[in-house]
Amino acid sequence: MTRYHAVLLALFAAAWTRAAIDPVYPHDWLLENYLVFIFVPVILLAGRYFKLSSLSYTLIAVFMTMHVAGSHYTYAEVPFGYTLQEWFGAERNMYDRLAHFSFGLLLAYPLREVFMRVAKVQGVWAYWFPLELVLAFSGAYEIVEWLVAARVDPAAGLAFLGAQGDVWDAQKDMALATLGAALTLSLTALINWRLNPKFGGELRASLKIEPGDRPLGEVALRELLDRRRTK
Repeated sequence: MTRYHAVLLALFAAAWTRAAIDPVYPHDWLLENYLVFIFVPVILLAGRYFKLSSLSYTLIAVFMTMHVAGSHYTYAEVPFGYTLQEWFGAERNMYDRLAHFSFGLLLAYPLREVFMRVAKVQGVWAYWFPLELVLAFSGAYEIVEWLVAARVDPAAGLAFLGAQGDVWDAQKDMALATLGAALTLSLTALINWRLNPKFGGELRASLKIEPGDRPLGEVALRELLDRRRTK
């Protein structure tokens, strides 16, 4: 861990500690923080073997800080959300909308870094797969929200769900996360286009079908069975 990483961790720990002191809805605070209890240790342990860039860690820390702020008040009652409500002339607290948008905006780049370094994806797929994963994570989170809210104390469940009476809340949250990811990945592509002379070639190469490429499915299955019989 570098000094910069230690500072990021210390700042997040301070934000988490402040959010843990006298939360508005203690039961909702606990529900929201299960994500923190799971993912922060995973990130720290994974960092011993696979270190992300400082930029990626910074983006993750900013999003996690936003999340713990929402857990203190509940997403539907964060004071800054009321300020956003006035700015946009909305009928509801807008902090949860900001948080879902920021999920895509801030985490698309770390996901792209993981895809490029672990799965070795390049070109078009280095932009498309992170976008899809943001949408997939957003959908999975909405499903988790529904399952949890249906099984816990009704007051805590409503605070955790944070729909504020909007029947399309889940769809709007997923759309905003996808929009945030699309903006980040578009900016990343623009920077690469301007600075990387191989940008166009990498895009074309990622869509190229290699000579001798063969179908999978039943073709690959038949080859595996034939190979097994000949052993």
